[in-house]
Amino acid sequence: MTNRHNLFPRFSPVGDSALLIEFGEVLSPAVNKRVHLLDDWLRKAPLPGVMTWVPGYASLLIIYDPLKLRMPQIHEWLQERWSTCPERADRHPEWVEVPVRYGGEDGPDLAFVADFHHLTQAEVVARHTAPVYRVGMMGFTPGFAYLLGLNPGLATPRLANPRTFVPAGSVGIAGAQTGIYPMDSPGGWQLIGKTARVLFDRDHEPHFLLSPGDEVRFVVAEGSMVR
Repeated sequence: MTNRHNLFPRFSPVGDSALLIEFGEVLSPAVNKRVHLLDDWLRKAPLPGVMTWVPGYASLLIIYDPLKLRMPQIHEWLQERWSTCPERADRHPEWVEVPVRYGGEDGPDLAFVADFHHLTQAEVVARHTAPVYRVGMMGFTPGFAYLLGLNPGLATPRLANPRTFVPAGSVGIAGAQTGIYPMDSPGGWQLIGKTARVLFDRDHEPHFLLSPGDEVRFVVAEGSMVR
């Protein structure tokens, strides 16, 4: 019988100008770490003709110019880089503390999340602020960080009908993920609080507060309706 672990990394063509590398099929900090280690390693020795690469939770999408590269060349480059990829990152993750005002107008869905899990609102806050989260990937809007590490007892379905407007700084839960909206936008996550920290600033460097691999800790902010 084939060991499923040996099926990864798995290489799959995506059209005629991209290749998807899959590292696993589950949301796992260990798998996500491998994604970002290879992402960093590829950037140290880019292959001419590769336009960009996009890391996800458990995959890495390589986009290339088909007029300059062929699939066998991509495969050879990736296999070589994978075989020599280090086990540790050169960059130490940043530690970012995010104060959150939970409940009230800042967290209109906190009561629903509490009722859904048969918890008090204070218990939801305690569980949400307990872990150290890891930025698994960026996406959706500039600066939006998907965070790994949510207590499984807080996993909550998305809204059946997404909001047309979610204010910047809103902290939400969607399934087994938690995250922070970096700008005003539509959204369907369950909003439990809001932070005053700026996640995205197009006028200053660095533009993003968070990067893949960073560690995040939520703390209860002054003015929070629930502690």
